[in-house]
Amino acid sequence: MLLSRRVLLATALALPALRRAEAQAAHRVAILHVNDFHSRHEGGQANGAACRADQPCLGGSARLVGAVKAGRAAAAAEGRASLAIDAGDQFMGSLFYTHHRGLAEAAIQNAWGCEAMALGNHEFDHGPENAARYARALSAPLLAANLDTSGEPALHGLVRPWIAFGRGGARIVLVGLITEDTPTIASPGPRLRFRNAEEAAERAIAEARAAGPATVILVSHRGLGADRALAARVRGVDAIIGGHSHTLLANRPDAAGPAPTLVDGPDRAVRIVQAGALGRFLGRLDLDIAADGRIAGHGGEPAELTAAVAEDAEAAAIVARFAAPLGELRARPVAASAAVFDNGACRMAECAIGNLIAEAMLAAVPGADMALQNGGGIRASFPAGTITYGDVLTVLPFGNTLATATIRGGHLLAALENGLSQPGAGRFPQVAGMRIVWDPARPAGSRIVSAEITSGERAGAVQPDRAYRIVTNNFLRLGGDGYAPLRDQALESYDTGPLLEEVVAAHLAAQAPATPRTDGRIATR
Repeated sequence: MLLSRRVLLATALALPALRRAEAQAAHRVAILHVNDFHSRHEGGQANGAACRADQPCLGGSARLVGAVKAGRAAAAAEGRASLAIDAGDQFMGSLFYTHHRGLAEAAIQNAWGCEAMALGNHEFDHGPENAARYARALSAPLLAANLDTSGEPALHGLVRPWIAFGRGGARIVLVGLITEDTPTIASPGPRLRFRNAEEAAERAIAEARAAGPATVILVSHRGLGADRALAARVRGVDAIIGGHSHTLLANRPDAAGPAPTLVDGPDRAVRIVQAGALGRFLGRLDLDIAADGRIAGHGGEPAELTAAVAEDAEAAAIVARFAAPLGELRARPVAASAAVFDNGACRMAECAIGNLIAEAMLAAVPGADMALQNGGGIRASFPAGTITYGDVLTVLPFGNTLATATIRGGHLLAALENGLSQPGAGRFPQVAGMRIVWDPARPAGSRIVSAEITSGERAGAVQPDRAYRIVTNNFLRLGGDGYAPLRDQALESYDTGPLLEEVVAAHLAAQAPATPRTDGRIATR
């Protein structure tokens, strides 16, 4: 019996050598790629916590710049032209962004020679004006074929749908795509329009191919699942450089899939790559390209940026310059921790650091019945030992304020159902003052088995018609991460409370020492 094309392709991908197709290779190119750097200029531990002298430190801007330069030199020695690109989300994740609002990121991207970048959702965390400021500081073009900027004067003319490069005799077209969820998970303002990504990709590919043979690479900030679906449906896609889902595709045991991951598209095999997150890896995709633009063979995979990777002195000086005004604030001790508060499970289950943050919020608002924090807003772990204010800002980098609202129990349950609708996504609820039992096997929207307030005059099962006072962050209160009931159904609300990082820092300071703890407040049935 004949094997299917899909099985043959999957089998061939498992081979370690450069995979070759039937077409004769005419051009040889190496794509170096980065995604979801999140302002991690000083690197971090594997769990996302800040670097410590006694712990291995991975990534960092100086190491990344050194790796890109070394990667270009290695490609040239192999007879390959190189192209260095970014799949989005440079913003948000450390005090560098909190203070400099993207200028430090642009300076480092310019240092490693970024040649094109797909906009990520976090590039809009502080509105289109800040994104435009960043665009002007960055030497590379910003790409997003499904972003309509015509109604936003601050950004109009600063974002392209696609761009073509000549490399090693090949014509390589990069088409940018941004997640359509950006208005829900960031703050792009009311005048930008986020269009259907697949339709936008089809239009851009048709325009690009009309000008002649090309190898079409989507630079997509939409996540691996969305990239796989698009690859299976849209014609003319040769490869996808991905981001947004923080997925490591590599030929190593801890990876989510091989590098590249192959999808059988309508008219060709599509190679998908993604290089994890937080600057821990530099991706490389080697392509052998036929005269008609089709990929004849591929190789390469992400390289981990360990201490063995030489740091670039120029980049280290740039980081030091941007770090200078941050040192005193960041170094201030806040508390002692008995153990690591890890954020690894916060997008899918109760986590100790989520409990800590939610408890800090609840304690800051006397009379509140429960507190709610989104797991995706917890961007790193607290280390064991001394926790500094810089650690707090790394964990909570968004500058969110404490927000309060009064809401009926039925709408509160609807909000929590939203949080439980996509386990693994950023909306997963971390709570205090409440106990939830849920069933992940039930359909989204009906997963709560029980929900009760655990103390105070409204203790007991949540009643649909009863009014409850909740405390959350202003992002969720204004409908972020799909929490529309908190925006649309609030009987009263106040969004300009103290900064969340200050509330958590004060709560930590009252601990002696802070100790990670889970208690089953979010349980599965």
